[in-house]
Amino acid sequence: MTPKEKIREDFKRALLHTTRALSARHDAEVAYGGEHAAVSGHTARIPLPARSLDRESAAIARGEGDAAALRLAHHDTAAHERLAPLGAEARAVFAALENARCEAIGARALKGVGDNLAASLERVISDKGYDRLSSKDAAPVADVAALLLRERLTGRSAPASAAGIMETWRETLEERAGASLDAMAAAADLNDQEGFAVLARDFIRELELDDEDRGDRAEDDQNDQEDDSEENDDSNQDEDDGEDESQFPEDAGEGDTAEGDADISDQDIEQSLEEDDGATENAKISSLRNRFEGDTGDAYKPYTTEFDEIADAVELCDAEELLRLRRSLDRQLENLHAVVARLANKLQRKLLAQQNRSWAFDLDEGVLDAARLARVVVDPMQPLSYKMEKDQDFRDTVVTLLIDNSGSMRGRPITIAAICADILARTLERCGVKVEILGFTTRAWKGGQSREKWVQDGRPAKPGRLNDLRHVIYKSADAPWRRARSSLGLMMKEGLLKENIDGEALLWAHNRLLGRPEARRIMMVISDGAPVDDTTSSANGGAYLERHLREVIGYIENRSPVELLAIGIGHDVTRYYRHALTIVDVDQLGGAIIDQLAELFDEEAQKDRGRAA
Repeated sequence: MTPKEKIREDFKRALLHTTRALSARHDAEVAYGGEHAAVSGHTARIPLPARSLDRESAAIARGEGDAAALRLAHHDTAAHERLAPLGAEARAVFAALENARCEAIGARALKGVGDNLAASLERVISDKGYDRLSSKDAAPVADVAALLLRERLTGRSAPASAAGIMETWRETLEERAGASLDAMAAAADLNDQEGFAVLARDFIRELELDDEDRGDRAEDDQNDQEDDSEENDDSNQDEDDGEDESQFPEDAGEGDTAEGDADISDQDIEQSLEEDDGATENAKISSLRNRFEGDTGDAYKPYTTEFDEIADAVELCDAEELLRLRRSLDRQLENLHAVVARLANKLQRKLLAQQNRSWAFDLDEGVLDAARLARVVVDPMQPLSYKMEKDQDFRDTVVTLLIDNSGSMRGRPITIAAICADILARTLERCGVKVEILGFTTRAWKGGQSREKWVQDGRPAKPGRLNDLRHVIYKSADAPWRRARSSLGLMMKEGLLKENIDGEALLWAHNRLLGRPEARRIMMVISDGAPVDDTTSSANGGAYLERHLREVIGYIENRSPVELLAIGIGHDVTRYYRHALTIVDVDQLGGAIIDQLAELFDEEAQKDRGRAA
């Protein structure tokens, strides 16, 4: 071990002990992993220090460790989940303010901790590229709100790299919610997480992000000529119905119409014995709609598709930033590469073991068969013999990874998803299986130009989907991994992740698969919850998007040749998908993807052996 390596190892050990000591928890566990500090339960993960340690990189590493320790010491996860708002953007702001609270406690008490946190914050802001952003839509409100609160709590100014976005956003946030920021800064006891959460919710409410009031506002906007109190009552009732229905009690089924709707589908089938499959399926869908009291029950439709977008990743980001984002992903890949690569090798061994190679002999062209040259020597009049490897049905497969790009995936979930997609694409490509990587989100929060058009048209009732879709092609099935590798970095771009409309995204990915020539088509969905688009839900009912997702899943699982499976991160998706797996820790994602695909290929291999027998 060289002297530099010994210094780094000593620093790593000291950092682990310092983080554990600052957390003041005897049961705290600290390990290295990821690019930024993350805490789950009593376990903290902090990034590996830079290979070349100088004063600046050491301060950044210590800042990440201090941030994790302070969160272990002062954050109650159960209370946070209980007090957090419902909307994705509101939750992001709430979490950012809570992080600022925890870090301010340490920065106030220990100047050195404050210096370390400032160094790591400068690095985070720089990595996000905020120094190159100018438009208001480019940076999330959550980060700017946390920086404004940090200034008030610690007296430290925002990092220089954030000067641009602070100048753009400061006046707007101060004007709309400055009083709430002052109230949080003046809180008598920062250790009172619940008291601070109440003030944070006031701040979110003043920015009109809180879900508690969203239904009321939408109804008031749509019916501003009618009696306010009557409409508020109706809106609250609708919202309550939507929330209750979104839980999908056990009698609502497991997510596929064939099994979950047995009590209604039997009657439908009896009435449709002489009808074709399409009529039977329509009857099932109609029955399914009647079970969702949280929405209008009308057939799903977009209000307009004029502003929807399907874009290659390279079209959404300039080349220089895309390379920077890819480098950021590569840095995190270093820490996770060993684990995920080991899982990928496991899948590769399974796939290669199923490739029973065989040759066709005595051909007129192909590879010269050296084993049969002897007969040519004995009898020169004998023709040369050639052989050729037979085509394998196994290779005739395409896999689509459809990744939820919603705001709730921000941070470690989207990072792990991008890393797993990257390694899986390489692994399957080596095995001759083509891979397509797609993402889905929206172009705006709370409706975009579609909603504006709806407003201009006089807000007609039951408008359907009111947000602009953004579907992203990170890697097409025919593109080699080496050409698409930089595109995966786009998932790390701040401002890309917004809301998610899963039903239409599944149909889009499904239709792309149907156009493929491969005999076997597999689609894997990676998501962290139900579809979310606040504007659409407010105008059509709370379960409108969720019911459509179930209809689409039922169609694909029951009537399509595409094999559908899903992995839920932190949320139960088994209630939607027949073949699904839910993971609690995002670090399990790599293993879940590999195991699901390996199991799928094992099943196919068993079927092939059965057919051969």
